[in-house]
Order: sequence, then C-alpha cells, then structure tokens
Amino acid sequence: MNTADLFKQKTVFSLEVFPPKRESSLQSIYNAFENLKEIHPDFISVTYGAGGSSNINATANIADRLVHNYGYTAVAHLAGIGLKKADVDHIIDNLLPMGVNNILALRGDEREGIEKGDFEHAVDLISYIKGKYGDKVNIIAACYPEGHIEAHNIVEDVKHLKEKVDAGASQLITQLFFNNDSFYRFKERCDLVGIKVPIQAGIMPVANKKQIERIVTLCGVELPTKFTKIMSRYEDNPEALRDAGIAYAIDQIVDLITQGVDGIHLYTMNNPYIATRIHEAIKNLI
Repeated sequence: MNTADLFKQKTVFSLEVFPPKRESSLQSIYNAFENLKEIHPDFISVTYGAGGSSNINATANIADRLVHNYGYTAVAHLAGIGLKKADVDHIIDNLLPMGVNNILALRGDEREGIEKGDFEHAVDLISYIKGKYGDKVNIIAACYPEGHIEAHNIVEDVKHLKEKVDAGASQLITQLFFNNDSFYRFKERCDLVGIKVPIQAGIMPVANKKQIERIVTLCGVELPTKFTKIMSRYEDNPEALRDAGIAYAIDQIVDLITQGVDGIHLYTMNNPYIATRIHEAIKNLI
C-alpha cells in the first residue's frame, strides 16, 4: 500500500521506531511491536538507527518483520549521503520483494569518514528514485516547520521543499516541533509556493531532560515558555516529567487535529507505553 493514499480516507496516525544500537537488543523492539498491536497505526517508519547508524540491513530486517509478522505497512528510511546509485538500486531492489515500497528519502547527517556519494541533497535522491522506479515506490520527504538548521532562511527552505515535491515526493513528514503556531505558519508558506501533498506533523513526547538537550542541539527547534516551565518543574522527577511530556504532546495533537492536520507522525523513541497512552487519548479524534 502507498501510504500517500491513506490521506484520502482519514487523519493518518503513524509511528516511528529505530533499530537498537546493538543487534543483540533487536528483541526489545519486537517486544515493542507486540505492545503496539492494539494501536493499529496506519504505518510504522523505521529509521537508520540510533546515533546516525547507516546500517540499512537492520532497517530492512525490521521493516520486513513489520510487514510479514505483524501485518503493518512499513516505511523504510533511506539516507543518500555516501551512497552511489548502485547502492540505492541494491537497497530498493531488496526492499520491494519484502512488500516495502514506501521510502522516506533523506540526505542524511554528514559525518566524518563518509566518502562523497552521488546524492548531495535529498532532492537528488528523490529524483533518482522517481526516475528509476516510477510508481513502484512511494516517496516521502522530510520537512522543517522552523526551517532546516542549515538553511539560510525559511523562504529558501520552503523553495527547496517545493523542489522535493516536484521531483516526486508524494507526502511530507515534519521534523518535531513544540510550537503549533510554527507549523501553521509553515503550512501557509507551503500553500503560497503551491505544495499540495499531505503534510504529517511530527510530534515527539519528551520523556527526560537529556532528550530535550539533545533535541535542541541537533534540531535547533523552538522551546516555548509553556514547555520549558513544565520541563523545569518536573526535571528531577522522571515519572512526572514523562507524564508531563505525554500531556503536552496530547495537547499539541488535539489542537492540530482540530485545525485539520493531514496526519500525526509520533516519534515513539521505541517506547510503547508512551505511544499507547497518547493513542488512547486521541483515538476517537482520528
């Protein structure tokens, strides 16, 4: 199933998981899938892994199990950085027989030791996949409500996003954000440049202080005053902080759904408890 078709029917609700750092920990994510059965997400996306690992085998293996063992629709992340065209062909040619035809095409994070590949930007990867595979692959792209951290300005950023859509991306998933007004302003900019594909709002329930600090360092997202006050009040009480993070995410999601968002993409951090709590609170709204 092409995940882009889901938006014609409903407000889409999906989850993101990542391969554990150690292969020996894979069973932990499979246990999480068992606990997610009652949620029935519209799809589950699988990243390249914790710490920016480029182990596509782990991504493919988890996506394969999602499809064949649990009956989910899977989305595989594919980062073009350091890859040659032949690498991309090999990856997709292995994913398609597994029933995984939905690809989230990304540039990927630049890291030391990675040789230059054929894809400088995400749009280059999207163009190549679309040209080579056509409608066999449904291409999803990432977007940034507050602008990509490397973009000169938000106007330039949304123009680059339009290029990704024109190149073949049929839907978009946003980077996490904590201020819904940022998302609504972003949607207005998308409308102005003629971006018509569905846009899912990426929501991450914050469960601990270290997670917040990492988010700010990597993404540069705005932390609203309401959010920082909640986090400061409960930072020394892990359970209270987790519950406050869940409550804040639920509040965001309810507001987004009320305003007609195309879908919600929940960054679960492989935590089925958090995903289940949030789904229970919003299941009658989607």
